[in-house]
Amino acid sequence: MTPLLNRKRCGHALDDASFNDLVDEIFYDLEDRVDELDLDIDIDSSGGILTFTFADGSSIIFSRQVGSHEIWVAAKSGGFHLHLAEDEWRCGATGEALQGLVNRVFTEQANAAPYA
Repeated sequence: MTPLLNRKRCGHALDDASFNDLVDEIFYDLEDRVDELDLDIDIDSSGGILTFTFADGSSIIFSRQVGSHEIWVAAKSGGFHLHLAEDEWRCGATGEALQGLVNRVFTEQANAAPYA
């Protein structure tokens, strides 16, 4: 399992520094996993945004939203907002956990799943 992906914060509200630490580790792990897919994917990470651009020109963009403590994902299939709930990052619209959502959008756009 991805480090910090499901780390409980002892029942306390997540402060901004802890949120940023969690998201940094998730983004670093995701970047490493995508690198291991051995596909033609350009990766750019800057300003709290992690962008994967595929050979066909499409992209999947992950961004941290510090104010709401959410991770937003933009992909061909739509936009998704994930929040930490019950020790797991979940999409409010689909109910998917982060790993499942990542696998789905990557499979749709690159026929590969980083968390497979």
